Amino acid sequence: MKTLIVVLAVLIYCEHVGADATAVSLDKLGLENALAMAVADNPGLAQMQARFDAMSEIPSQVGTLPDPTLSINAANFPTDSFRVGQEAMTQIQMGISQKFPFPGKLNLRVQASTYEAHAAHNDVNETRLRLIRDVRTSWWALHYLGQALNIVAKNQELLRQFVQITQVKYGVGDGMQQDVLLAQLELSKLLNSKIRLVGFRRAEAARLNALINRPANTPFLVETTVNKILPALDTEMALYARALESRPELSRVRNRIRAAESRLDLAKKDYYPDFTLGAQYGFRQGENPLPRGGSRADFLSLKLSVNLPLYPKRKRASAVSQRSSEVRLEQFALQDALGSVQVEITQAVAEYTQAREEFSLFDTGIIPQSQQTVQAMLAAYQVNEVDFLNLVRSQINLFNFETQYWRAFSAANQALARLRAAVGEENIYE
Repeated sequence: MKTLIVVLAVLIYCEHVGADATAVSLDKLGLENALAMAVADNPGLAQMQARFDAMSEIPSQVGTLPDPTLSINAANFPTDSFRVGQEAMTQIQMGISQKFPFPGKLNLRVQASTYEAHAAHNDVNETRLRLIRDVRTSWWALHYLGQALNIVAKNQELLRQFVQITQVKYGVGDGMQQDVLLAQLELSKLLNSKIRLVGFRRAEAARLNALINRPANTPFLVETTVNKILPALDTEMALYARALESRPELSRVRNRIRAAESRLDLAKKDYYPDFTLGAQYGFRQGENPLPRGGSRADFLSLKLSVNLPLYPKRKRASAVSQRSSEVRLEQFALQDALGSVQVEITQAVAEYTQAREEFSLFDTGIIPQSQQTVQAMLAAYQVNEVDFLNLVRSQINLFNFETQYWRAFSAANQALARLRAAVGEENIYE
């Protein structure tokens, strides 16, 4: 019987790798590789980049003068003969005209479209930030699920040995049937935990595959070797200040405010007329009557026209009022976005702080104490001072604490991912 107890002790404290045998051959996906694949191949990010590329072509278009107009006219033809040289005023005319917006209008159109293009570029950067956040969040969720499955596998193997030992003890009359049943029950509960964790892992793996633009059912594992240092963060006020300068979402709204202000100035410019300059050359045939005589001279005509900005109240004042409202809309949007960013930062800081403290507590306190408890229970079980139920419970508690340890570590890194996206910077530490 002492030999069995020694075997049990060895099994409890041995380092057993719990990954599935079929998973060994799967590719391992590191976090940095996943981020690189997402930034290179994610279709949502590519869509925003294409939108920016399109909008960046607009300023040069709206800043160019309208195309000139070329005209060809047949003027003053006599209807009795339609001969070119019969009448003095009959002529073939060729003309060209160019419209010139009131000074400043073209520049304001360029400004508005340029700011809109800048806002589109901010959208690209914001989409990239959120994509990186989502990849990191998903990757760390899979890291936790992988560690949890390893712990389940290790404890499954351990409880199988428990079942064998209790069966042997029961067979020689030194144990109770309830110990055998208890060990079998705990083994079944672990199997149920494994089923749930495998389901969660498949769903999360499909999400990460979609983010990096791979088929949803592409099998892979995540790297298990990670840096477990969780450094202290900068102050919330400092993070607020960084976000004000670095967060693309805030820059996007500021650029939209500038674009709206440019459109407002353009609406005010519409009170002033546009100009059209033109020149027309008329070709004539035939001879001048005596006493002057000689060939008829051609005609040159110059033209200057302006549009009349009538109906200022019904049209232009309404346009100015509309553009003023759009400026206020974007200003309120900036206030709302700033409040949302600060909430994101505060929530992420709170979540990180809580998870970091929990991780430290499990690492330095709870798990070592739980391991000591299992060791003490095992020693007491050897001399029949504690029953098998308490021994199993202490081992299950250790299993739960180890699982919570990795959950806290994953939650801390997920909070860091959200915080980096909220601030718009990678460096968020003291």
